[in-house]
Amino acid sequence: MSLYSRYIGPKIVSCLCAMEDITAERERVIPLACGVVLEIGMGPGLNLPFYNPLNVTKVIGVDPNDAFLHLGETRHRNSPVPLEIVRAPAETLPLGDASIDTAVITYTLCSVDDPEQALKEIRRVLKPEGRVLFLEHGLSPEEDVARWQHRLNPIWRSLAVGCNLTRPVAALLQQAGFSIQDMEEYYLGGAPRVIGFHCRGIAQVS
Repeated sequence: MSLYSRYIGPKIVSCLCAMEDITAERERVIPLACGVVLEIGMGPGLNLPFYNPLNVTKVIGVDPNDAFLHLGETRHRNSPVPLEIVRAPAETLPLGDASIDTAVITYTLCSVDDPEQALKEIRRVLKPEGRVLFLEHGLSPEEDVARWQHRLNPIWRSLAVGCNLTRPVAALLQQAGFSIQDMEEYYLGGAPRVIGFHCRGIAQVS
């Protein structure tokens, strides 16, 4: 791992993901979580302040990246809900089948190595009545925007420590066996369109 990937890139990405507009988006999604929660890409713990301790039994935060986890140590210690950190990739979750009530995926599908396998693992550990809460940026349905996303993705991926601009969020969820119950697609205000296309919603096992 390069010095940039270990020290500089994670700080830049964490600052971007903590911007006011993005924080407001998190606040719309995270309070919906309940029961035993699996959060993919715990990283610096930017979602933690928004979990409702009256509804959440425990959060299991999964992340293989020590650099990102290190940035969140203070938030982890001050979590308003019981928190267990698991250092593991989303593609091989060390959790039992049907053990999770809510899976939370925020700004993570863009950076996992294998999003299809990660979603299959989430489906495996989710209870039959469980839900996926998702908030992601990804591939725009507009051809002009998508064309630029594909052009810029190699550069962006290097600068943003593995983040991709070209992941089709809704299609990935559906291909993994999820039924989307509620979804809003939109461009985040103030962000360039190539990085600002967002999907926010709720999915369940089909």
